Amino acid sequence: MIHPTAIIDEKAKLAEGVEIGPYSIVGPQVSIGRGTRIGPHVVIEGPTRIGEDNHIYQFASIGAAPQDKKFDGEPTELIIGDRNVIREFCTFNRGTAQDKGETVMGDDNWIMAYVHIAHDCIIRNHTVLANNVTLAGHVEIRDAVILGGFTLVHQFCVVGEHAFTGMGSSLAKDLPPFVMATGAPAEPRKINAEGLRRHHYSEDAIQRIKEIYRLLYRKQLLLKDALAEIQTRYGDFADAQLMLDFCHHSQRGLVR
Repeated sequence: MIHPTAIIDEKAKLAEGVEIGPYSIVGPQVSIGRGTRIGPHVVIEGPTRIGEDNHIYQFASIGAAPQDKKFDGEPTELIIGDRNVIREFCTFNRGTAQDKGETVMGDDNWIMAYVHIAHDCIIRNHTVLANNVTLAGHVEIRDAVILGGFTLVHQFCVVGEHAFTGMGSSLAKDLPPFVMATGAPAEPRKINAEGLRRHHYSEDAIQRIKEIYRLLYRKQLLLKDALAEIQTRYGDFADAQLMLDFCHHSQRGLVR
């Protein structure tokens, strides 16, 4: 399962069923879980932990040192979960000591070609990052987010659950859950109704989220008044609480 031209450091840990393609390099302090496939010409540096049943395509750079001038060789880490697809020419960097020291990706993510994930980012689960998405350092992408091709995300931004960006969008503020945004700078357009249906949200829930969106974006209310009205009308629903918690805890301000 290991091509004879691959270079595997003796300190790397490979589980049963790992495949390594021609001319790939796996450095020390790298562990790769069962069933993961590494294509040709991939470079994996450590400390990096990769889970099970991932597929990393050719020419990816995984676990390189962060592109941060403050980085001074500290033992930071990249952690990748299970069943992720990482396509050609992606670059994932390790964390920095100035933050949590980890860049983390969860499970079941679909990462298309030329995506860059910078230091200290957190990518949750079931996301889609289309070609050339670029995440600056300290970004958090939550569950079931879809970022369109060439989307740019500024440092320390958070993208909420089930949010969506169109091609060429630029985020310099936090994008709330369920919201579809496009443009540079990104502006809200509507809710990601189709994405919610794909994740088995009921039509009643989708209609409720549309009403929450209207209160937040279309009624020309002050943010505090919009959030108070959402709490009054829909506070008993988990989707409304998800929106309220996100807005109340935003550090960079909202795309609004």
